Amino acid sequence: MEAELLGPPEELKGKDVLEIGAGAAQCSRWLAGQGARPVALDISHRQLQHALRIGGSFPLVCADAGALPFADGSFDVACSAYGALPFVADPRLVLREVHRVLRPGGRLVFSVTHPIRWAFPDEPGPEGLSVSASYFDRTPYVEQAEDGRAVYVEHHRTLGDRVRDVVASGFRLVDLVEPEWPAWNTSEWGGWSPLRGNLIPGTAIFVCERD
Repeated sequence: MEAELLGPPEELKGKDVLEIGAGAAQCSRWLAGQGARPVALDISHRQLQHALRIGGSFPLVCADAGALPFADGSFDVACSAYGALPFVADPRLVLREVHRVLRPGGRLVFSVTHPIRWAFPDEPGPEGLSVSASYFDRTPYVEQAEDGRAVYVEHHRTLGDRVRDVVASGFRLVDLVEPEWPAWNTSEWGGWSPLRGNLIPGTAIFVCERD
């Protein structure tokens, strides 16, 4: 938000914005505060229930991002913060749908965990700095319930894969942002820490435009 990748806050006022994989709709809540007209979409009814409890004067839509229930050219901007795209086997299905519902000149900004993270152990200390897997191994990460059901699936794609997905879906890649670890952040979270974050990027943000 501070990077203004969606555009200057004053230019968001009155714009129709689709948040994809919204979860509890934190981004939509911020967008509404800037005067935008957000729509928060997620496939998880439970996540949208959290959004409903927190509150916000914008629509919540439970739907598959690969089959968006909106007419062509419905939105000026689309965004996704670690939502939807890492969790589908064919992200082009989602990207083409987003392209369809954006107006000409519309912008899509989405973030994913940086693909380099897959090559390193998910550890915040020195043990997380040694390569333990191939960056090019595209085997999905799967967590299973006791009965063998997949309860969490995240798909690995390289940076090159992501760029090709964007371009093949009709977008123009405007920028690829790899945020550096901020000096003020001295905390550890999951596998991340200042030690690891100063050496390995944790996030990749794709800024795309529809012609």
